[in-house]
Amino acid sequence: MNNRFLIRKTGGALSLKKSSSMEVPARKSLYAVEFPTSPNPTNSPGEEKLHPSHSQHPLLQLDVPELFTCSGCKEHGAGKRFSCQQCDFQLHDFCALSPPALKSHPLHAQHQLTFYSKPKPGGILWPRCDVCMKATKGFAYRCSACHFQMHPCCALLSSEIKLSIHEHKLKLLPPLLGEHSGFTCGECKRQRSGRMYRCMVCDYHLHAVCAKSMVNGLEENGIKISAKPNMLGPTARFASQIVIHFLGGLVEGVGQSVGQVLVQDLAKGRCMSRRRRRLRD
Repeated sequence: MNNRFLIRKTGGALSLKKSSSMEVPARKSLYAVEFPTSPNPTNSPGEEKLHPSHSQHPLLQLDVPELFTCSGCKEHGAGKRFSCQQCDFQLHDFCALSPPALKSHPLHAQHQLTFYSKPKPGGILWPRCDVCMKATKGFAYRCSACHFQMHPCCALLSSEIKLSIHEHKLKLLPPLLGEHSGFTCGECKRQRSGRMYRCMVCDYHLHAVCAKSMVNGLEENGIKISAKPNMLGPTARFASQIVIHFLGGLVEGVGQSVGQVLVQDLAKGRCMSRRRRRLRD
């Protein structure tokens, strides 16, 4: 089943298609954000909204070009947002209106995805999004049947997209072909991990993480976020991630073993004390 969804911005900056059976009414805002699920609450620019993650103050829907860090997903954004007028709390438009669940999502159609406001606990590293491979430090959609998870921004991407930066439609490559494949992105001119889109007409490739800039307002507002240079190659980075995850699990396992030994020692100590008391009596 080919499930698609639509994001419309003025000027045709981004157009993602979705089947008509899953379409929901567009919000009265500068652009519509639609997830493949039941209709989201509607808000118009200038309206206030109470969000569960910031219930102490109402959030005002604004559209300002300055760069900000979303208090929900902890990622950058610009333009449309819900902002608290009494403190520095701000949310992406799509983070503030994220539905509680996504069914038959094009990027993970086999299982339902559930919205979580806090990252998955455990380990020595932040868990990573399976789409862009960036850390999920806040809001995220996670699958309870497997380990798949992704940012709310990545949930706005689809298996097929049409962007203003390229004349042809782009299709998402399978995970094994997109990650560590050696393709150079036509936008950032780099090779990195994460899912990748490919043009079926020419040899143009685009990282999913670069496609996110067309969704979170960065591209529309002319903001470029420079990535920190990494001296390791894709293969070395991949190997280092495996080693770190292994060490994290090892440390966690050692911690559990030490705890079990302490409990056993305490139990033995109690037994010895009881035996000595019986002998004295």
